[in-house]
Parts: sequence; structure tokens; C-alpha cells
Amino acid sequence: MSKKESISTPYYMCDESLLRANLEILNHVQKQSGAKVILALKGFAMWSTFPLVKQYLKGCTSSGLHEALLAREEFAQNDKNLEVHTYSPAFKDEDIDEIAKISNHIVFNSPSQLFKYSSRVKKINPKISLSLRINPEQSSSPKDIYNPCGVYSRLGTTLANFDEKVLAHIDGLNFHALCEQDVDALEDVLKAFEEKFSKYFKNLKYINFGGGHHITKKGYDVERLIKIIKDFRAKYDVDVYLEPGEAVGWETGVLVSTVLDIVHNGMDIAILDTSAEAHMPDTLAMPYRAMVRGSGMAGEKKYTYRFGGNTCLAGDIMGDYSFDEPLKVGDKVIFEDQIHYTFVKNTTFNGIKLPSLVILREDKTLDVIKEFGYQDYRNRLS
Repeated sequence: MSKKESISTPYYMCDESLLRANLEILNHVQKQSGAKVILALKGFAMWSTFPLVKQYLKGCTSSGLHEALLAREEFAQNDKNLEVHTYSPAFKDEDIDEIAKISNHIVFNSPSQLFKYSSRVKKINPKISLSLRINPEQSSSPKDIYNPCGVYSRLGTTLANFDEKVLAHIDGLNFHALCEQDVDALEDVLKAFEEKFSKYFKNLKYINFGGGHHITKKGYDVERLIKIIKDFRAKYDVDVYLEPGEAVGWETGVLVSTVLDIVHNGMDIAILDTSAEAHMPDTLAMPYRAMVRGSGMAGEKKYTYRFGGNTCLAGDIMGDYSFDEPLKVGDKVIFEDQIHYTFVKNTTFNGIKLPSLVILREDKTLDVIKEFGYQDYRNRLS
């Protein structure tokens, strides 16, 4: 346990009480709709929180062998009621046997991959469930980089490429077409999915609605989601899965950094001990403007600064922020909502130190879970 002032920046801090609040919402969806909600590790993989998360959610969905191992070892270990689902755009021969041993469900991206591996994985794990990922060719994803149903997408099988012979091997179908979206977007995708593929639902056990559902965001129509799921389950007599990642970690924590220097080149520029490129990559890839506690837009408050990262990349810029009082070297800068899709994407570009991982417990004590150093940078290289 540590006092916040004594923790060396940068660090991510997850607030356990906020995480529980999100989990309560997701559990409400489960209880009222009958769906199973599983955690997408690609969006939230802070496994030190799993003792709390698995009190609510039914398992994890992983994107390959290493995430599946994490799910089995840290989430579903010694509990047969917790599931591990594993999907990959393409599985490798060297991985598939171990994946079959530790997974409850394997999701194949194409009929060719399913035909290649279905007998092999069933031999290894006779109880394993198999499914095929579908591309419903309908999405309103806000950015092409995050649109799994975009033109020429490699993710999922379109109707034109669907092979009915897969039906003899699978227990379910999956689709994933959303990105930070509300129920309206789900209804549009579900309509397209049903129109194209419902004729194949007859003997299936489940349909997986994927992730991207912004269930825990303020204003999300949770009750409408529940009704959609209940109606779908009644109509087709199948189980339904949801696999949110971002919705689990949404607004549950921050990235805390320190002002190292302030320089002037046409405007005041504050250099921080963190990095957009290395520590907040989606702010450049999406792109989006991360909120900073106590700030306004450029020019909104009296003192405006451009925030830059402590790497040599010219574009390592978080954005322009204004404050009521001037910043000083040594001031703390707190970036809001930085627990999901952040440290799972971190890099050690330029040898910059990875932010520590901290949990604010429900009793308001702080636990420093992990600190990083030179060895973490060195051991990734050769």
C-alpha cells in the first residue's frame, strides 16, 4: 500500500469501486436477459482485478494462445463454470493443440480453418464447442481502422463465402461488428445478420453478439438491450453471449503523469513523463482527445498548453488543453478513462518506462501491483 503522492509516475490507477459498478450493470444484463457476458481480454486484461471480475462475468474471450493461457490461469482456473473462448483470424499449427486443451470454445474465422482443425481439436478435447465467425457486412463503426465489417475485411465469413458443410461441425455462430456503440447499431447489425444467416440457426446452441457494446456508458439503453436479447433467445431457442472489453473497464481509471518541462515555440508546450505513442496509442490511432482532469479546450481557460510525450517522435502529442492556473514543472496531469485499450497496447518505444499498475481499493487504500523498469525493455529485445 502506498500514498498516491509517493508513487512514481507515470502510472495507471484502476478504481475498484468504479469497476464493480460496471460489473453490476453487466450482471444486470445477464440476469434479466439470460445472456452470458464474458470479458474480452483484448480490451481489458488487468488480471490483478480478476478476483473481482469473475464474481460477475462468466469467462473470457481471447485472441490467441497467450490470451487464452491468461484466461485459463488467472480467470478460469479451478472453476468449471467459467469459460475460455478463443478466436484468431488464423490459427497456427504450433498453437492449436494447446489452445484446444485450455479452451471451452474455439471460434474459427473461415470455413477452411474450421475444416482444417475441427477433427484435431475435437480429438484433443471432445467437449469443446466450435463456432464460425460471421461477417454480416453491416456496421456503423466510427472509424475504418476499427470496422470489422469494412470493405475487404479479413474478419469473419461473408454469406458469399459461407459453406453449409460447416453446420455439421459447429455449435454456434459469432459476429462482431460494433465499436463503442449503442443499441441502435446492434439492431441494424442484428437485422442484417438474421436476414442472411437465420436459416442456419436451427440446430445451433448459441449465437455470440461479439463486443463493442457500450453498455456501461452513461445513456446506454440497457433495458432495450435486454429486450433484444430476450426476444432473440425466444425466437431462435439459443443461448446468447456478449463479449465486451471496453465496457468492463470504461471510466474505471486514469493515467497519472508529471510535467517535466515547459518550453515555448509559438505556444507553451508541456513535456510529460508519459507518451501518447507508447502509453495511449489509441489517441493517435483512433484518433481521439483524451480528457485531462481540470482542463478545458484550447483557449477556454486562461492558460493553454500543448501536451507532448517524452519520446523523440515529433507526433507524440496528446493535444491542447487549457487551465485556470499556470502549470509548473512537477505538477501532476491526470488523463481520464485510460484503463481499457491502453496498457494492453503499451510499447517501450525509445526505451520509455512503462507506467506502473495501481489499484485504488474499495477501502480507499492504494496497491502498487506492478512497477516496470529497464529489464522489461531489455528483455523484449535481443
